[in-house]
Amino acid sequence: MKKLGFDKWIVVITVTTAALLQTIDSSIVNVTLNQMMGNLGASLGDISWVVTGYAAASAVMITMSGWLTAKLGRRNYFAASIILFTIASIFCGTSTNVWELVFFRVVQGIGGGGLLTTAQSILIQTFPKEDLGIANAIFGLGVIIGPSIGPTLGGFITDNLSWNWVFYINIPFGILATFLTYTYIKEPAEKMLAGKMDWLALILLVMGIGGLQIILEKGEEKDWFDSRFIVGMSLAAGVGLIGFIWRQLAVKIPILDLRLLLQRRFAVGTLFNFILGFGLFASVFIIPVFCQTILGFTASQTGLLLMPGSIATGMMMPVVGGLMSKNYISPVWYAGIGFLLFFGFCFDLSAISLAAGPDYFFWPLIIRGIGMGLIFIPLTTVTLADLKNIEIPQGSALTGMIRQLGGTFGTAIMTTYISTRTMFHASRLGDNVSIYNPLSVDRIRQYTGLFLSKGDALASATSKAYGLMQGTMMRQALVMTYADAFLVIGGFFLICVPLLLLFIGKKIEAPAHTEMVME
Repeated sequence: MKKLGFDKWIVVITVTTAALLQTIDSSIVNVTLNQMMGNLGASLGDISWVVTGYAAASAVMITMSGWLTAKLGRRNYFAASIILFTIASIFCGTSTNVWELVFFRVVQGIGGGGLLTTAQSILIQTFPKEDLGIANAIFGLGVIIGPSIGPTLGGFITDNLSWNWVFYINIPFGILATFLTYTYIKEPAEKMLAGKMDWLALILLVMGIGGLQIILEKGEEKDWFDSRFIVGMSLAAGVGLIGFIWRQLAVKIPILDLRLLLQRRFAVGTLFNFILGFGLFASVFIIPVFCQTILGFTASQTGLLLMPGSIATGMMMPVVGGLMSKNYISPVWYAGIGFLLFFGFCFDLSAISLAAGPDYFFWPLIIRGIGMGLIFIPLTTVTLADLKNIEIPQGSALTGMIRQLGGTFGTAIMTTYISTRTMFHASRLGDNVSIYNPLSVDRIRQYTGLFLSKGDALASATSKAYGLMQGTMMRQALVMTYADAFLVIGGFFLICVPLLLLFIGKKIEAPAHTEMVME
């Protein structure tokens, strides 16, 4: 088998750079929203469309990336996505009002949506089987670490520069990735057929996937199905999803080949990718929120808190890739250990308290990082192992879309869960605060004495004492809620361990590579 030489590592750098652009941008903006609101004179509801618009456009383009790769050519589509993403970043940074920013974020999502899945298919189709583990390990850094370092980078930019630089920082990396793409990325010898644009399918796709993404992003803010907007969007999304699935099964050459799900291991792996996205994004979401709203950490402090876990993931990726290339044990075992470690991380943090400091999070996040490193590459290998080489772009698009939706579902479910569960715990704690409970009476007396000593009148001191008691109770209810949330996330990963038996069957091997067409 012909070795690809130094060029193959340039390919890894190219696709990893592009992957980092997409994954970092999916989370970096979240910590700059307050500054954007002030500078652009926008409300919270308006500024949230900056996140929602990008997510919806990205989800639609991830779904279409396999067809677009076949239609335009792998290199052309990959380079066009990077260029569009970079140009949109420039216009995002120069936006003068919120709706201008939302529009260019949608354009940025159109460019960024195809980067991850196309990058993954480039690696799998380019590399020899013996090198694929290490290549996937390096690429996995972009997928796993990007959402983790996004808040760190966003926090630093927010504290030291302005929100515009969240977008400007993409420009040099976009230019570099475009140059490397046109220089080193080649077309595969075996190309997949692409039919004409199915405009009906495209409309149904935008209605279904785009609508579902908007529902999940805006549902909590709009009070879910009490909102006519959410009800109407749900009907449109339901019609779009059902219609899109029917259309893809009815045509000979679909935009998204759903027939791949008839292969058992690919279907099971796709389900696991949903859970991976759920756990990755949900945990990245709730840890910063807990640290900043309850423990009082700054954006930069919270970002730095997540860094050790990201470094652990980075160190594990090449180790797992090297072990898998030796074929000591099945990739399923590595994934199983990773799922157990992620559950251990969640179980450890379920004992969290108001006394938790940065040191408390260190080892749980290290465990999470190691677990993620053990999950990603084996899961990719077993999911795509049964696909033919020309099916890889479609398979990558389908799993990427499901992983993206898993992350959105995770964030939406945790947001709603925290809201409702907090009220539950607050109600339970409130039952114990009464004039018939000696402990609560004593606590109110202490608080009242504190405010009397500062010069307040009795009525004012008593009122403030009850307010302080209420605030203390709500903080404790929030702590209990977040502890429960970690257990819920961990439960999803624990359930996956016995389900890994569904991968048992014929021997698992990495997909065969396609030799480059040298020019």
